Amino acid sequence: MPYTAFTLDELRRYAPDVAEPDDFDTFWRDTLAEAATRPVLVDVRPEPTDLRLLDSWDVTFSGFGGDPVRAWYTRPAGVGEALPTVVEYAGYGRGRGLPHERLTWPVAGYAHLLMDNRGQAGQYGAGDTPDRHGAPGGPWPVTWGILDPRDYHYRRLITDAVRAVQAVRALPGVDADRVSVVGNSQGGGLALAVAGLVDDLAAVLTSAPFLCDMRSAVQLTDLAPYGEIARYLAVHREAEEAVWRTLSYVDAVAFARRATAPAQFGVGRRDTVCPPRTAFAAYNHYGVANGRPAPPEREIHVYPFNGHEGGEAVHVRRQLRWLAAVLHPTHASAV
Repeated sequence: MPYTAFTLDELRRYAPDVAEPDDFDTFWRDTLAEAATRPVLVDVRPEPTDLRLLDSWDVTFSGFGGDPVRAWYTRPAGVGEALPTVVEYAGYGRGRGLPHERLTWPVAGYAHLLMDNRGQAGQYGAGDTPDRHGAPGGPWPVTWGILDPRDYHYRRLITDAVRAVQAVRALPGVDADRVSVVGNSQGGGLALAVAGLVDDLAAVLTSAPFLCDMRSAVQLTDLAPYGEIARYLAVHREAEEAVWRTLSYVDAVAFARRATAPAQFGVGRRDTVCPPRTAFAAYNHYGVANGRPAPPEREIHVYPFNGHEGGEAVHVRRQLRWLAAVLHPTHASAV
């Protein structure tokens, strides 16, 4: 079925019954409780850069299993007050890169933490956090340990993402009551996961999110990362039931249902990497769990003629204005 087969009205009503294991909440509560037994900050040291208007620090924090996870912490130079803070998650196959690569948020006046993706760097960007946990599965990150949710790569990566929020709140110059999460593609999926696991975020900004309505996504596209799951199952035909079970523990739709923070979504109508209906599945389920009378504030921007790149700079401008309105509703510009 073509990616644009659903009309926009149909997408706005698309709320599939995404499978959710009975022990979903227990699984994540126990996972995060184990991670929390260790102090979150391991090392923080100034990072020399050639950027006179920004200060950067090389941060190491304790992630899943106590593994050291790297991040860049950057903020406007010479600003002593505690700032609203953005935690950013990178896309699939990317690492944290160099501290001057992602400057939108600190230049806009925020403190900014960019988390490395354990084990993923080298495909599209540099990083230096290994994933030391081996388990049966395929050769791609999305298939590492995919036969058991306890061994799955995304159990570790999502735990790291939650710990990144805890780490930034322990850093100087952070307004702990105004921490938001942002990400594109895999980073967008991680932002949604954190939204469902951390109940006191200021805001969530997600675009072209990966990890949403995953069983449907694997049927809709042959492109990576979802296509890598299909390629794994093409060889390991007997593993299908185990794979679907594992994915049900990390599907961002389940996390989105539990979210409480205001959220802004962005989606390209012709996205063939993360099909748009999967993003709408998360958007339409966002914040509806626990019998709430109404979901939290949320909005979605659709770019009819764009693919996985979405709205690019146009959408970033909308993100900046939207977050300013959420954090400072009386002073923000109109979107």
